[in-house]
Amino acid sequence: MSTFIALLRQHHQALNTQYSSQLSPDMRQAMFAMLSCKTAQQGKSLWTCSSCKHHDSQALSCGHRHCPQCQQSTTSMWLERQKQKRLPVEYFMTTFTLPYELRVLARKRPKALYQLMFRVSASILKDFAKRNTLGTIGFTSVLHTHSRRRELHPHLHIIVANGGYDAKKKQWRKGKSDYLFNAFALANVWRARMLEAINKHPTLSLTQVKKMPKKWVVDCTKVGYGLPALKYLSRYLYRGVLADNDIISHDKTSVTFRYIDSATKASQTRTLPTLQFLLLILQHVLPKGLQRVRDYGLLSSGARKVRLLIQLLLTEFSYLLPPSIAPIKPKAKRLCPCCWHYMLCTGVIRAG
Repeated sequence: MSTFIALLRQHHQALNTQYSSQLSPDMRQAMFAMLSCKTAQQGKSLWTCSSCKHHDSQALSCGHRHCPQCQQSTTSMWLERQKQKRLPVEYFMTTFTLPYELRVLARKRPKALYQLMFRVSASILKDFAKRNTLGTIGFTSVLHTHSRRRELHPHLHIIVANGGYDAKKKQWRKGKSDYLFNAFALANVWRARMLEAINKHPTLSLTQVKKMPKKWVVDCTKVGYGLPALKYLSRYLYRGVLADNDIISHDKTSVTFRYIDSATKASQTRTLPTLQFLLLILQHVLPKGLQRVRDYGLLSSGARKVRLLIQLLLTEFSYLLPPSIAPIKPKAKRLCPCCWHYMLCTGVIRAG
């Protein structure tokens, strides 16, 4: 069992009592899912071994996207899909960060604010590509909401292919080898457009912000042919905010976890009262219906034919791409405890 879920089971009633006003409906729904994960509340799957005829049953997982016990197969499937989409060019990782002063809006209206972050950052990248006559570009945006200390720290990691496609001439326009867009110019436009979008939004207001941010940061880093960056993103995409092996110790009153300091790159520890620790992790539950990952331009699902054309145009000058085969959803597997052959799932019984 996940250490976080074990702690949640022990302390969820106290958490509800002490921090009731800070628990959103989405957090409560995530808590309910995790507390019922792999228990009789979820129901069970039935298994039969074709070799020794052994029969068994297993409690079902909750399948919630924030549950640390679920989504491992979803992560690998996403990574395989992105590998198929990968163009044979170099990539850049562009990170748009929400300033500290505006994080109060992320607590009060997370869905509205995160939607704006996706929309504004996408418009900026498309406009910069147009200015640089790159044509249609392709990028994948992933929302992360936490810092390494697991504080609220909303930011978008965006993998951008270095170049664009000219549809009229059916040509690939190669970007500069060590430069995508000017990071300071991106930050200035990011600031202007986000403030404008917040002011125009019907449910967001800058009057809730005590101090206006002066520093807006956008980072743009070359990441080779994209695979290392995709693997980095996949590790955090569908798994819990904190891995079990990073929880060093816990007792009835406190929890100590490990993290890597962003400045020194050294391993540090942080100790919190148990209820504060649980709330720290639960604050990163995303609102229902909000997509964490979005593909744009040449990497979107509707651009498959164009993407294949670009892959064919560029492959002979680069490297052989993997065959464009849609990844097959893996079937559930389980080894028989008697003979160690694979068992077959023969049915599912849902809890009434």
